[in-house]
Amino acid sequence: MASHIVGYPRMGPKRELKFALESFWDGKSTAEDLKKVAADLRSSIWKQMSDAGIKYIPSNTFSYYDQVLDTTALLGAVPPRYSWTGGEIGFDTYFSMARGNASVPAMEMTKWFDTNYHFIVPELGPEVKFSYASHKAVDEYKEAKALGVDTVPVLVGPVSYLLLSKPAKGVDKTFSLLSLLDKILPVYKEVISDLKAAGATWIQFDEPTLVLDLDSHKLKAFSDAYADLESSLSGLNVLVETYFADVPAEAYKTLTSLKGVTGYGFDLVRGTKTLDLIKGDFPKGKYLFAGLVDGRNIWANDLAASVSTLEELAAVVGKDNLVVSSSCSLLHTAVDLVNETKLDNEIKSWLAFAAQKIVEVNALAKALAGQKDEAFFASNAEAHASRKSSPRVTNEAVQKAAAALKGSDHRRATNVSARLDAQQKKLNLPILPTTTIGSFPQTVELRRVRREYKANKISEEEYVKAIKEEISKVVKLQEELDIDVLVHGEPERNDMVEYFGEQLSGFAFTVNGWVQSYGSRCVKPPIIYGDVSRPKAMTVFWSTMAQSMTARPMKGMLTGPVTILNWSFVRVDQPRFETCYQIALAIKDEVEDLEKAGINVIQIDEAALREGLPLRKSEHAFYLDWSVHSFRITNCGVQDTTQIHTHMCYSNFNDIIQSIIDMDADVITIENSRSDEKLLSVFREGVKYGAGIGPGVYDIHSPRIPSTEEIADRINKMLAVLETNILWVNPDCGLKTRKYAEVNPALKNMVAAAKLLRTQLASAN
Repeated sequence: MASHIVGYPRMGPKRELKFALESFWDGKSTAEDLKKVAADLRSSIWKQMSDAGIKYIPSNTFSYYDQVLDTTALLGAVPPRYSWTGGEIGFDTYFSMARGNASVPAMEMTKWFDTNYHFIVPELGPEVKFSYASHKAVDEYKEAKALGVDTVPVLVGPVSYLLLSKPAKGVDKTFSLLSLLDKILPVYKEVISDLKAAGATWIQFDEPTLVLDLDSHKLKAFSDAYADLESSLSGLNVLVETYFADVPAEAYKTLTSLKGVTGYGFDLVRGTKTLDLIKGDFPKGKYLFAGLVDGRNIWANDLAASVSTLEELAAVVGKDNLVVSSSCSLLHTAVDLVNETKLDNEIKSWLAFAAQKIVEVNALAKALAGQKDEAFFASNAEAHASRKSSPRVTNEAVQKAAAALKGSDHRRATNVSARLDAQQKKLNLPILPTTTIGSFPQTVELRRVRREYKANKISEEEYVKAIKEEISKVVKLQEELDIDVLVHGEPERNDMVEYFGEQLSGFAFTVNGWVQSYGSRCVKPPIIYGDVSRPKAMTVFWSTMAQSMTARPMKGMLTGPVTILNWSFVRVDQPRFETCYQIALAIKDEVEDLEKAGINVIQIDEAALREGLPLRKSEHAFYLDWSVHSFRITNCGVQDTTQIHTHMCYSNFNDIIQSIIDMDADVITIENSRSDEKLLSVFREGVKYGAGIGPGVYDIHSPRIPSTEEIADRINKMLAVLETNILWVNPDCGLKTRKYAEVNPALKNMVAAAKLLRTQLASAN
């Protein structure tokens, strides 16, 4: 009975890789230093899995940035703007593709399926000359072998690679990326032959696109690709791995009849429907890699339940052909629970991070082989029982309030145009009103103050005084710039989700529960373990302080329920939408307290609404329905004169524009400048939008300072498709990561552009 891990986090238990990368990028350390940190991390991971008894240990799942970019390097598919001249791809070219350099921009980054990880999108076209340009896969296989560990090299499968690519700039949008299959397979064959020569006996191809809605033309590409690779693969055992959802019936048929494949990997946590397909028909003599340990959450596995699933599967495929696996790569979970010094023992007993999941996978494999670790299983059962009965998890009042939501759709009583009129009478704003998204730069000094307060090194009084000074500075600056609707700059906040989670019940926080988001950037998601409620007001103190400093409207600033949900590790003992409704009720209390305290403009950010969209079209409507409903719950009780804003980050909105309209916010600000203004095309196509809207007029992710003319030109493009009286002028996103030397001139030019257009519009009238 065997065990397998799909992939493992690269950052290290204490983010060692992050610090090594950033030091190298800043020129503070050498390429050799970086390679040394990486090699140490890899060897400790292989040793850890080997010591735990894992049979199929992955290699080549480590990456300096991203596994899809590694595949682009492997195939020599470097866009011409990086002036690569051939040969083995080194750090210079590799990191230029990932991050851009002084003269050329980076490649596009987008979300990896429905996770919070981002990959670098390959840019392909008919002109690309593919060549074997990175020997990383075989080098890492040999490196592990030299340490005495025989691994399974992992490659992004050829068909998924092409399906996740995009046509390069200048290539016709209708270009068929799959037509390049014949050009990339020869490179795959070279890698396979190198791996064989190095002694590999298994190889894993990750083909996660098999879980998407694919037409027969795309499914045929899988059959063609593996038929073409069949003779190169002879003598090797081949695993094709899928994850993140169940495999649709047609795709399952295609997958299980692929030529030259020995085993199939399925995510049986998010893809429970696949179980029926396996029970209905599984090819004789093939291996089933059963992904039963969740790679995307931090809860301890229910070992007893997993064993009974495994026994059902063993009856179908035979014990000898059943391998226990993780549901997907453990990249999407935190690294090691041993580094959590602040979590109490009860909550800790409910959790398993990547290092613990390896142990769970092996314990399940042994149990199935008749060597059950009784003590381990008993403590697991005990932890599950304690979580079910813990008074910290269940709050009757919250359960009742959430159940009572079912009857209504929580819309504000008046329609949006009547509300906007009432708000305008109260706020008296000019046309093309200016605002910012919420945060202002977080200086080193500011971070120090927060850190010292958290460590009890300064008193609450000193802390409040320091934050108050910062708010006052930000308010003065906005008044000097003549911005119309102000923000307090959020100097008291570490993170837009953590800040609220720390003040809500039902949330727990880790010290080292970091998860890679992209490159060296990591996030530390809160853990929602119980019913969510708001013990007391969270933001009223700071917002009213800020409003008292100015006669202009001051926006209250909240994070919306869907974003808090999508950026957390969420409990799995009730449906996600129930947890979301609970968070919505907590935010509703806050909205109403802000309104009572005299805050007339309240922004409820839903940066991650689009992120939670399920992978299958058939499941979109249900998700959009409850997520949009959750947003409406937060503000359905306010007066017509209270203006509700929301903000959304870069995403492709065109397919969910109806849902955005259905959120029924008074004003929505949307990241726009990076998306090549794709957003505006929705309105060009005649979608009627009656609420206020502020498509970002400049990109805050770049240090570049846009000129007044450039911003005015952007606003004019917007005026071509949107009514003058609903358009707002604002940057793309919050300014937290920028420096004041960049923010001041950019905002000055933004206000100047708005004033210039007001003058032009007035004289035209």
